[in-house]
Amino acid sequence: MTREVKEVFSQGSGGPPPVPAALAAKVRTLAPSMTRSMQRVAEAVASDPAGCAALTVTGLAELTGTSEATVVRTARLLGYPGYRDLRLALAGLAAQQQSGRAPAITTDIAVDDPIGDVVAKLAYDEQQTLADTAAGLDTVQLGAAVTALAGARRTDVYGVGASGLVAQDLTQKLLRIGLIAHAHSDPHLAVTTAVQLRPGDVAIAITHSGSTGDVIEPLRVAFEHGATTVAITGRPDAAVTQYADHVLTTSTARESELRPAAMSSRTSQLLVVDCLLVGVAQRTYETAGPALSASYEALAHRHRHRHRR
Repeated sequence: MTREVKEVFSQGSGGPPPVPAALAAKVRTLAPSMTRSMQRVAEAVASDPAGCAALTVTGLAELTGTSEATVVRTARLLGYPGYRDLRLALAGLAAQQQSGRAPAITTDIAVDDPIGDVVAKLAYDEQQTLADTAAGLDTVQLGAAVTALAGARRTDVYGVGASGLVAQDLTQKLLRIGLIAHAHSDPHLAVTTAVQLRPGDVAIAITHSGSTGDVIEPLRVAFEHGATTVAITGRPDAAVTQYADHVLTTSTARESELRPAAMSSRTSQLLVVDCLLVGVAQRTYETAGPALSASYEALAHRHRHRHRR
């Protein structure tokens, strides 16, 4: 690679590079949208940060069977001005990993695993998923979504399957703080209600893949009718994002036969939903506080009755 090309690729992207802790999360999030050669570079730095930190750009290109240009492009896509900055982040990540003990278990669950191992492996995967989601969540986008929700006339949330359960969870929480919200898992009903939305309303699509047609269609209709739209997805460049004013990216643990994507995606989606809910409650505390108290009091007698039993 010529010096001129290296200088072009090493120019900053306009924002600060991610901290080392966020590197692994960003690799997991962006890898599916990368070219195969860039994926090889990303997988190498994520799996062996210490080893890759010791390599020159040429060395990493040779290790991954790619080119120097591909290595630099991958570094820039991950948020670093150039490969030198990525190497520094890798060294920092390696130091963090060495200072804390790496888990002695793997994340793959076998058919004959003892139940104690299953608990430990799932717990580790859930913790990693939550940490990755928190590290990669764009707080500017999150704040904008919170602002829209806090002032919305009504909020419609779309999701199917496991994402539909998360949609229901969000609407129930919004209702408890006094806001009008509806969850739609029926695709026909979702579209017919999206037609009624207008500026001042909010529509939220929850889809891990970002390509679920039954979720994209109502979001598109809501977008075209002027509602503020939000996408909660594991794929930041997926089809659903073209109709989203704000995109909140989730992360998932590695999939296996016994642990499908729906399990880990649900965990990260619920974290994003909780962040939205708490943010809205902060903005609307004068009304949210009394609403929460009222809902608690309305159900208190049921809890007391069960306790006497």
